[in-house]
Amino acid sequence: MEMEFHAQGKLDGLDLQLLSALEVDGRASFSKLGGVLGVSDQTVARRYRRLSAEAGLRVVAVRDAERLGQDQWMLRLRCVPDSATVIADALAKRPDTYWIGLGSGGTEIVCMTRPRHPGDHDDLLLGKLPRTPSVVEIRAQQLLHRFYGGPTGWLRKFGTLDAEQIAVLTPRHDASATAGPARIEPEDEPLLAVLERDGRATYPELQRATGRSESAVKRRLAALLASGAVYIDVEYHSELLGYPLAAVLWITTAPSAMHAVGEALATHDEIAFASATAGPSHIVVTAVVRGTAGLYAYLSGPLGRLEGVQHVEATPFMRRVKQLTYQHAGR
Repeated sequence: MEMEFHAQGKLDGLDLQLLSALEVDGRASFSKLGGVLGVSDQTVARRYRRLSAEAGLRVVAVRDAERLGQDQWMLRLRCVPDSATVIADALAKRPDTYWIGLGSGGTEIVCMTRPRHPGDHDDLLLGKLPRTPSVVEIRAQQLLHRFYGGPTGWLRKFGTLDAEQIAVLTPRHDASATAGPARIEPEDEPLLAVLERDGRATYPELQRATGRSESAVKRRLAALLASGAVYIDVEYHSELLGYPLAAVLWITTAPSAMHAVGEALATHDEIAFASATAGPSHIVVTAVVRGTAGLYAYLSGPLGRLEGVQHVEATPFMRRVKQLTYQHAGR
């Protein structure tokens, strides 16, 4: 079943198609996007600029920790009242955090973290956070296996692009680019520093930032993308699509049912991210819904009927502080 598009005044069907197309290939040219969507490249450029200004659109490169064999953690921080916002903003400024939200009436922070360097995790969990008096409890659950999310974006569940459009947009990598393992070398850092700010940075911009030839930059970026070490992701304000509420669900299953439940959750329209975890719960998911009634309908319906689910704890977000990039108020 395809999700329904309920834009709230600012976005229309073409906007959703453009966002979906960027989810398939965030570096596709405006002319290619226009050709696939049946509009001019000038129309695509105007829509892109408007989505950037009004819908929080950002296209950025993301290191795929799962493909790279790096640890990822989901943190739950319980804070004293009136302190969570300040702590969440401080966490959002760190380059190793993403998908940060405030829940539980503003007294809980949910945060994903992916340490970039050895010792970063210990520094955060054993150093900085415990020394913060306003943090009264820390729960950390390691992510073990991704069922949905990462390079697989949520917007495809709207079904606004057909198979032919997706096939045309899907990047083609040459054979030499697909041969290497998923690995990021130290010399890749200047390249990724630019792409993590702007995933659509041009090859001349990447050439200037790295000091390498344009052909060398093209080959290395193609290799990084083809190996899965890096992917181009899209962030946006889902409330402008008619889905303003996100919630993290902590799901307990029988161990033997964990994989089957995770695979089933990946097919649910509401699920934007799902992963097996080590910790008190066995699976953590992010659900995106139209409101509290939609969350209740999902918990009591598709999730409630799922065989193998034993217990669910829901943490609706009062406010999303950070997705992939930190966009402070007034930015």
